Amino acid sequence: MGQAKPFEISKQVVWEAYKRVSANKGACGVDEESIQDFEANLKDNLYKLWNRMSAGSYFPPAVRRVEIPKESGGLRALGIPTVSDRIAQMVARIYLEPKVEPYFHKDSYGYRPKKSAIEALGVTRKRCWSYDWVLDLDIRGFFDNLDHMLLMRAVRKHTDCEWILLYVERWLKAPVQLKDGTLADRDKGTPQGGVVSPLLANLFLHYALDEWMRKNYPNIPFERFADDVVFHCRTEAEAKTLKTVIGERLAQCKLELHSEKTKIVYCKDDKRQRDYPNMKFDFLGYTFRPRQSRTKLGKLFVGFNPAVSNKAATSMRRTMRKWRLHRRSDKSLSDISRAVNPILRGWINYYGKYQRSALYPTFQHLNCTLTRWAMRKYKRLRWCPKRAEKGLGKIARREPSLFAHWQIHIRPPAG
Repeated sequence: MGQAKPFEISKQVVWEAYKRVSANKGACGVDEESIQDFEANLKDNLYKLWNRMSAGSYFPPAVRRVEIPKESGGLRALGIPTVSDRIAQMVARIYLEPKVEPYFHKDSYGYRPKKSAIEALGVTRKRCWSYDWVLDLDIRGFFDNLDHMLLMRAVRKHTDCEWILLYVERWLKAPVQLKDGTLADRDKGTPQGGVVSPLLANLFLHYALDEWMRKNYPNIPFERFADDVVFHCRTEAEAKTLKTVIGERLAQCKLELHSEKTKIVYCKDDKRQRDYPNMKFDFLGYTFRPRQSRTKLGKLFVGFNPAVSNKAATSMRRTMRKWRLHRRSDKSLSDISRAVNPILRGWINYYGKYQRSALYPTFQHLNCTLTRWAMRKYKRLRWCPKRAEKGLGKIARREPSLFAHWQIHIRPPAG
């Protein structure tokens, strides 16, 4: 008989973890092994992973550091674990999440089952109508500065499972492989890009912020999505006081308030007419600010409402430019629509939830690109942009379902 493993980890859970990681796709880690490479020897790879985790001999490899542009400018550092390490992290997450999830605050929306960014936006919108002031909070380098000792203390509050504690600590200490291939040790932070990191981040902020607010300021509502937080206050004085005490609270937890990006905002509308330096804020890809709207009877009024942010619109246009559709004259219009429609639908479903008309200029940019495609593909249209635009307009009216954005009446003119 084989020797019993010190840790009981279900093979079925390892299989479930693999399926979730495979569905999320993702880039290669430091070993340059893709999901397809891992699947080439799937049974053996999963068995080896289960065997090492069950034996306590699993040591996570280094995390590959990549930098991506931030919408606000600068670069965001992500940590990409290997495929097998992502599966191992998912195993731990499947076991740990049910233990901590029931304790989380109802207004914590990020990376949680049955919670979403759209839900957070809807709650924020309603509360901005009821509260005159917002404290828009920004934590400086949150994922990079999480204190390991405090985080492990939070994990131990919810589980005494030895292997979860062992591997979470190993993941926190796993080195980072920099762009030049050198390894850097970590004594704080959790990689933004790791599978278990969002759960650990939520657990940290649950005690650092959510529970602290519930105990000390139960009458100040807020919405939190990971480290993005919006608080609703009745007066400017209340918002200023809250900013000060939260800064002190975060310092106790070895985090820092980003003083330049944290701001107090006045929710101006028809009934709230005061002038104030800040009357808008961004949250989850939307900008909340005074906007002209209509009642059901058609009467105009100014409300404090969300619509797609300029940063998000710029990011969408940047993605469209990367498609280089105007150069794909080898493709038919149907080929192009099949390729881009899944992305367009995702944008429309998310950014079109509130003030859909704010998307129109962004999608008109796509129509201009399609016009350039038509001019390049058909010789008779090469020097006739107006004719190309009208020709596309006729197709759009004949087949409005061809492109997702045409279905919401963003079409070239048919002439």
